[in-house]
Amino acid sequence: MLVSAVTAWEISIKQTLGRLEFPLDRFDDILQQIGFDPLPVLPGRRHNDPFDRMLIAQALTGGLTLVSYDNAVCRYPVPVLR
Repeated sequence: MLVSAVTAWEISIKQTLGRLEFPLDRFDDILQQIGFDPLPVLPGRRHNDPFDRMLIAQALTGGLTLVSYDNAVCRYPVPVLR
């Protein structure tokens, strides 16, 4: 099973807003203990938009097709429906 790196980001935001308490410094260890693998966010070498990189990473991992007119998305080895 996979868990997106975006989850840690969301937990961090909710902690900052005072809506959640979670030992974020132990996030990776907790995931490993319960059998989850991290779904990473791609580095920004080809695309500067972190949200697009998250979508690309998830599409690559899940064997999915993205819908986009963004030429930077097309630089990754992921199927794109333009």
